[in-house]
Amino acid sequence: MTSPLWIFDLDNTLHNASPHIFPHINKSMTAYLQEHLQLTEAEANALRQDYWHRYGATLSGLMRHHGTDPDHFLHHTHQFPRLDQMVLREPRLRRVLRSLPGKKIVFSNAPRRYALDVLNILKINDLFDDVIAVEQTRYRPKPDFFGFRHVMRRHRVRPAQCVMVEDSLENLLAAKRLGMRTVWVNAGNKYPACVDVKISDIVQLPGASHRLVSNLKENL
Repeated sequence: MTSPLWIFDLDNTLHNASPHIFPHINKSMTAYLQEHLQLTEAEANALRQDYWHRYGATLSGLMRHHGTDPDHFLHHTHQFPRLDQMVLREPRLRRVLRSLPGKKIVFSNAPRRYALDVLNILKINDLFDDVIAVEQTRYRPKPDFFGFRHVMRRHRVRPAQCVMVEDSLENLLAAKRLGMRTVWVNAGNKYPACVDVKISDIVQLPGASHRLVSNLKENL
């Protein structure tokens, strides 16, 4: 394998989920905690954020401490009345992805149905060889190593053959510890040691891909 396996996060990497998607999901998760744990809105919101900071995902905390059924949680927190109007599509994204050498997959902490719907709305679903969602990681979301190892086994690659493209620094740190190349999609000024390449927007990825691929080949 001379070209890398490109592993893309979905939300806030391939599209901007902050304006519409994330506020809706956060509100739905808070409402779920209120109903099923008999909490006030303030208590539910605080617990949701606490679990997200402690475990990387609210679901992980709910499963660990409350025995929450993950399918039930994901179903009720990922209902969107007009998802097509909430997803912000970058017109250049398709051309950007097609320019990258090698296989491309999506690896997301979101449920599979949602991930597939978003990729379809973005009009890039046919450009990916695989979509790994949280159900396929036995509900052990990033930054847990389990999902990363599942991806590598499934596609028969070593960490040095992979490039992880993410907005989450915690997830990139896990990828880097395994030996992957990392691309951080972030508009800030920080440049942590676990980041090989930093871009402020996904459309900048082709400009950085040549250095990533050449460095990767040197390490194979």
